[in-house]
Amino acid sequence: MLKEFRDFIMTGNVIELSIAVILGAALGGVVSGFTNDIMMPIVGHFTGGMDFSALKVVLSEAVVDAEGNVTTPENAVMWGKWVNAVINLVIVGFVLFLIVKAYNKTKKKKEEAPAPDPGPSEIDLLKEIRDALKK
Repeated sequence: MLKEFRDFIMTGNVIELSIAVILGAALGGVVSGFTNDIMMPIVGHFTGGMDFSALKVVLSEAVVDAEGNVTTPENAVMWGKWVNAVINLVIVGFVLFLIVKAYNKTKKKKEEAPAPDPGPSEIDLLKEIRDALKK
């Protein structure tokens, strides 16, 4: 059973999948950094300095005691973070589209093999039989 498991793990598909997952996680980190550190400040500049990650709808304010300690945290819908996630998704989708497009260009197109000779048609065979019977 261990030998079967080892053979399964060492197949190309499992190794390729594990590499893809690791690269996907790394790409996610790069894209998040790109979005949060490069794209969102540019978008914020054109929207008057707005920071999307801080945008929220407060459902209930935080409750603070007399000493300034938060007894009940704020309850809010953080829709700005969702906007950042959507921008991340669009960027990842576009990058993957470009990668697949470049990969497809590098693949060699398989030349279609010439179709095998279909041989004589039924009509030709019937003509041959007719001519053979005449002889």
